[in-house]
Amino acid sequence: MLYRLARPLLFSLPAETAHTLSVRALECAPQGRRAAPRPSLVQRVAGIAFPNPVGLAPGYDKNGQVPDALFGLDFGFVEIGTVTPKPQAGNPRPRLFRLVEDEAVINRMGFNNDGAEVVSRRLTQRLGRPGIVGANIGANKDSVDRVADYAEMTRIMAPLATYLTVNISSPNTPGLRALQDEGALGALLDAVLAARGTHKTPIFLKLAPDLQPSDIDAICKIALDRRLDALIVSNTTITRPESLRSPLAGEAGGLSGKPLAPLALETLRAFRKATGGAIPLIGVGGITSAEDAWQRIRAGASLVQIYSAMVYEGPGLARRIIKGLVERVREAGMTSIAEAVGSE
Repeated sequence: MLYRLARPLLFSLPAETAHTLSVRALECAPQGRRAAPRPSLVQRVAGIAFPNPVGLAPGYDKNGQVPDALFGLDFGFVEIGTVTPKPQAGNPRPRLFRLVEDEAVINRMGFNNDGAEVVSRRLTQRLGRPGIVGANIGANKDSVDRVADYAEMTRIMAPLATYLTVNISSPNTPGLRALQDEGALGALLDAVLAARGTHKTPIFLKLAPDLQPSDIDAICKIALDRRLDALIVSNTTITRPESLRSPLAGEAGGLSGKPLAPLALETLRAFRKATGGAIPLIGVGGITSAEDAWQRIRAGASLVQIYSAMVYEGPGLARRIIKGLVERVREAGMTSIAEAVGSE
């Protein structure tokens, strides 16, 4: 109710301004209580016990400023980032657009962040606090050796985060998605895995939805060979569905939100088939309701993440999805949501 009242004011502001204000508001807000784990929703992935399967995708808390405040919204886990070795301003503004008619977002942020030194200091200060915080890591736009950037980020973040996500699927850093190619991906993952050292922090890999079947097969082969801990499917898309109605649909960047849902679901199913269920999958892209989350889980996702839908549905969305998932597990006659994974 409060968000419905505040939304017209927020939507009167540029999208990035509204985002910045929301982060500042969380910084000033009293720390909320974490919700108690829902027994039927506890999910174990990569040796981590997630209190519920609904996480916040990266892009909101880019710099690790408010993870504890976000846990007060009932998120089972929070992924910060993307973080790069050096601070980075990102692409010129405007670079974030609401497609209101489509309940979608286009962004071409360009990995804007405070850099590894600042973000690692924040994560160090919260060490010992409860809550699963993943770190999404990337390379600087002007880097001459992007593999070295990912290795450096792994060395820095592995002792500080619950898990690391190697993000090679953003469309907003020129050439980055080329790291999804078979030869480049193997070399990158070898460097990342070696850089963990004694910290066996789980490694997740975030992938684009705009992959060909042969690409998916090759990626899954490498992921199985390197024993990655999870695959995140998927990032934003560079495609534009014909159904888009917003006059901003032609803006360059990655599309997220409701129109991404069919493609993200199709890509998730393709990865489930290619892996045979041997690697946990995390479903992302266009999830706006408990029914959407339940569909991803039944299609093979052990966990899900949301972000863009909160622009339209408000900060209570995670809580509503969690409540709906509890009901669906019960209605299906299951005792644990783990039973639903891949059950379609």
